[in-house]
Amino acid sequence: MFDNIIIRGARENNLKNISLSIPKHKITVFTGVSGSGKSSLVLDTIAAKSRRELNDTFPTFVQRYLPKYGRPHVDSIENLPIAIVIDQKKPASNSRSTVGTYTDIYSLLRLLFSRVGKPFVGYAESFSFNHPDGSCPRCAGLGEIRELDIHKLVDFDKSLNDEDTIHYIAFHKGGWRWIRYAHSGLFDLDKKIKDYSPEELDLFLNSPQIRLKNPPSNWPKTAKYEGLIPRMYRSIINSEEGLLHSAVLNPMLKMGTCPDCGGTRLNKKILSCKIEGLNIAEATSLSIRKLNRWIASISDPLAEDLKVAIGARLTALEEIGLGYISLDRPIGTLSGGEAQRCKIAKYINSSLSDVMYVLDEPSIGLHNKDIERMKHSVRRLRDAGNTVLLVEHHREMIGIADHIVDMGPGPGSEGGEIIFQGSYPELLSSGTDTGRMLSAKSSFKAETRHPESFYTLKNTTHHNLKNLSIDLPLNVFCVVAGVAGSGKSSLMEAFCNSRGGDDMIYISQKGIGISLRSTPATYMDVADLIRKMFAKANGKAETYFAFNGKGACPVCGGKGVVVAEMAFMDSIETVCEACKGLRYSPEALEYTFESSHTHQRLNIAEVMDLSVRKACEFFRGSKVEERLRPMMDVGLGYLHLNQALSTLSGGELQRLKIASYLKEKGKIFIIDEPTDGLHPKDVASLVALFDRMVDQGNTIYVIEHNTDVIKAADYVIELGPGAGEDGGQITFAGKPLAMKDCIQSATAEYLRQ
Repeated sequence: MFDNIIIRGARENNLKNISLSIPKHKITVFTGVSGSGKSSLVLDTIAAKSRRELNDTFPTFVQRYLPKYGRPHVDSIENLPIAIVIDQKKPASNSRSTVGTYTDIYSLLRLLFSRVGKPFVGYAESFSFNHPDGSCPRCAGLGEIRELDIHKLVDFDKSLNDEDTIHYIAFHKGGWRWIRYAHSGLFDLDKKIKDYSPEELDLFLNSPQIRLKNPPSNWPKTAKYEGLIPRMYRSIINSEEGLLHSAVLNPMLKMGTCPDCGGTRLNKKILSCKIEGLNIAEATSLSIRKLNRWIASISDPLAEDLKVAIGARLTALEEIGLGYISLDRPIGTLSGGEAQRCKIAKYINSSLSDVMYVLDEPSIGLHNKDIERMKHSVRRLRDAGNTVLLVEHHREMIGIADHIVDMGPGPGSEGGEIIFQGSYPELLSSGTDTGRMLSAKSSFKAETRHPESFYTLKNTTHHNLKNLSIDLPLNVFCVVAGVAGSGKSSLMEAFCNSRGGDDMIYISQKGIGISLRSTPATYMDVADLIRKMFAKANGKAETYFAFNGKGACPVCGGKGVVVAEMAFMDSIETVCEACKGLRYSPEALEYTFESSHTHQRLNIAEVMDLSVRKACEFFRGSKVEERLRPMMDVGLGYLHLNQALSTLSGGELQRLKIASYLKEKGKIFIIDEPTDGLHPKDVASLVALFDRMVDQGNTIYVIEHNTDVIKAADYVIELGPGAGEDGGQITFAGKPLAMKDCIQSATAEYLRQ
């Protein structure tokens, strides 16, 4: 009775009122073309429902501090376990957060050194670079110094009574920070800073905290005076505020490794404590693989229980393919795939059972060799008595499923249905797009292009590259392959740094500076064109057709929703009754525009709700179609013109960037893992697009693991043979067909398969 999760009437996003049953204590994989509704079902419906109901069990005061999850559009879900979502979102980048602190291994290492290290220098908290007893006093535990350029902070040609003399928040005339100098009675407020005497300037800039002997009446009774420079370091540069306002602060700072601690973040006393020749900073700088061996070698009997606990966590990271990274690596430098694997490793040794783990494409960023480790880790989660739901495209990961749900048949409004449920062998013979693509065998490119010339990169040691020299081909489609951490991105970064030039375009999977109002229509510059067409056809000003202009609904202000604040409880968000969520005023919706191609007559809200594919038909032959056509070419025709870019995946955002460059010629493109999140059917379309871009006179470098993409390339460069310090060398460079016979290649056996 309770062996299945039962979903009835799911209508989130593009889901078409679907119902299904998911077996518990099994691995269920959700497949389907990009945009078919996989994430809408798994993340936005099942996981969101579970997390929302768990939050409801806490007191309302606690709930205000918990993450907020929207109420999914579903009739009911029965037998729902508690969900732990392991997604690709990187943890918040914090200069005080490392792989060691994020995985909690550093806490155990601190305990180990306080118990076993010689000489004894303090208890566990003393070994933390986030604690006053352990942190380096020069850099406050950051490992780098940020030296203030006082001339970028202060305009010495102005007085304290002038506007904007001190260029930082609240130091403007009348600001609460400015008051501490202006009301101190120490300075002539009309005297230019450059005219201060040496004594006045030293007092203004460098004075430590002091109590004023005869302060003016408007000086706070308990306040101390402090010079500008020590104040900036104490309360801003070395605090969370400096991170919060880094855009304002960083241009005033010079960055570099702290000379006192050498980047270790810890003070000399703590670094003097060692276990078998290593201090805690030296231990955390080892790769996880080496650190695991070192921990196992410690002979002190006081370390036995901690050796087991630390070893289990390090082994979990090794088994999931992260043996090459070190614990002192800042968490913000991890890729999305590496961060996700860190999260999975945290749960491998968990005592929890009957939990539902939800994994969003855990194969992203992984070489086929590493996929084997990932498969093992996912099975361990299931075998501990848990339910595992995977959103996946990778053939090998789909193959471990106990149950498969294939979504489709198409993307966007053409998807949202279940087109297959069953086992992996049944999927292969099902006749769905997924089944056909998984059972098909791709072949090597029949005729590869020959490079017209090469760019020679000499003796580069960027990151883990080992004094590497290589000839990089131009005017071809080249794949840069290798296991995760082998140096692929480092090689391409070195190429960019060495060659430079405006003709090099690096397309990563990082955000594109999107705001809440960013949509495909705004990103591809068609929103203004559409408003102009409406304005011309109806004899009205363009602002009448903008939901953040005069065309906005007067009730919701063009947001489409009305938010009611509920003090300690969740804010209640309801669709605006006046505009029914369309964002526009009744007056704006009275005006229409007729398509010369389809002869449809639509208002502005209906046009903006068209998919890119339908908009291309509606505006056939116009500049709107011309600007949207690249989105069709990269497989994003299913997105709607008014869809918030914040709802797009990293892969979708990346393809949107590619779309904006499709008309370029004579450029060198470096594209970072563009197949992430792509169905095999979409991968084939993307490969064809890269070939067209090369035919237009461009050079394409793709950092990629996908064997179908490697087979379709003109040229392949593989780095390795391993990851981290075991990588950074060229293991193969040449035609893809020759690669399958290369003994040194980690990819060759998967090409042969």
